[in-house]
Amino acid sequence: MPDQNAERNGDGPRAPVPPCRLTASEASVMIRAGTLSVEQLARSCLERITQRDGEVRGWAFIDPDLILDRARELDKTSDKGPLHGIPIGIKDVIDTDDMPTRHNSPSYYHHHPALDAACVMILRAAGALIFGKTETVEFAAAGRQPLTRNPKNLDHTPGGSSSGSAATVADFQVPLSLGTQTGGSTIRAASFCGIYAMKPTWNVVSREGVKVQSLTLDTVGWYARSVNDLALLCDVYAIHDDGPAKPFELSRARIAVCETPVWEHADRSTHNALETGSEALRAAGVETVPLILPPPFEELSEAQVIIQSSEGRAAFLSEYRVNYSGLHPILRERVENRENITRAALRRAYDVAAQCRMIFEEICTDFDAILTPSATGEAPAGFQSTGWDIFNRIWSLLHVPCINLPGFRGVNDLPVGLTLTGPRFSDRHLLTVANDVSRCFAARQASVARSVSTCDK
Repeated sequence: MPDQNAERNGDGPRAPVPPCRLTASEASVMIRAGTLSVEQLARSCLERITQRDGEVRGWAFIDPDLILDRARELDKTSDKGPLHGIPIGIKDVIDTDDMPTRHNSPSYYHHHPALDAACVMILRAAGALIFGKTETVEFAAAGRQPLTRNPKNLDHTPGGSSSGSAATVADFQVPLSLGTQTGGSTIRAASFCGIYAMKPTWNVVSREGVKVQSLTLDTVGWYARSVNDLALLCDVYAIHDDGPAKPFELSRARIAVCETPVWEHADRSTHNALETGSEALRAAGVETVPLILPPPFEELSEAQVIIQSSEGRAAFLSEYRVNYSGLHPILRERVENRENITRAALRRAYDVAAQCRMIFEEICTDFDAILTPSATGEAPAGFQSTGWDIFNRIWSLLHVPCINLPGFRGVNDLPVGLTLTGPRFSDRHLLTVANDVSRCFAARQASVARSVSTCDK
């Protein structure tokens, strides 16, 4: 196996890779072997942050002294949990007892929760090094935009609302981070930044201590730079499927390719990525099957918006009543129901979602996974918006697990990802499929790069 802690320097000898560029799994092996200390890893990440955060601006709060103190404590600990010493960023709508939770809201600038959110407690119990709070759209909902830039091109958004969580992992500032998704806040940002991300099945990770926007939709997810690292967090959060793992072999797989009812909104970059990804799978022996979702699914995108907006009315009513002037006008309008969403429309949205969940479970029995777009295309230029969640809404409302697989480039040479999804509570199986599919995509891209290199010569 090639040395994971090295990189090629032309055709010469391998040069050591800075610890901040290791994946969480690679760093964990080295920490346990005693060839890397937690403090060394933390210092490398802090050096990277010093070099880059002035441009990327992914952190809402970070305290280097606190980090190094914790790192030294972890180095003295003999009881090593599964995430021992691994730095992880926390989206700043998730409570931490030793750092402020500001929600990107002026009203919460001095807000210091007394307790960690449940998902953070679990990370600490696993030995993780909580590195800091990452930038977010206000309340992970609407209003104030984050300062974060896309590390692949600083003139473009990193996506959102989990903007800082995606950007800091993509920029090698931390190997892991937590985000949240209500519409497309985890998966779309991963696509824009060219990294892996997982939105697990709805409600398999506790949301206690996470700012509520929509109880029906809000889901804690995470970012990483490998599928193995996504699986590592699944282990920590005790996520499992029923029964033993199903056998899977890529060359015998059957994967549906689903453009979804909103395909008209995909641009050329997403068209190319889905076509290229499908071709790579077929070349590996996969049977790819076009999937056209039944008519009720055409209502899901609008249903997701209705549910998110309606449940947001309840979620932000307290802010509206006690802090009207401090609440962003967009959120005030939501509480006031300026869109005039009726209770009948909300009932219909709940009902069509429930109907489609049952239909989708039946559809999935014919496939190992479903491949679908992660975003409309590349990250948009500018910072007035974090992009459109139109390709994520369906899956968030269906409550199914989603994994963003990077590896494609758009017409402006920015990252474009694809989503693998499947039925609810098939998270571990989906990771197995994602591992092989990601290797397939990587091999295809490497082949293309070699062909281009040969042509250039």
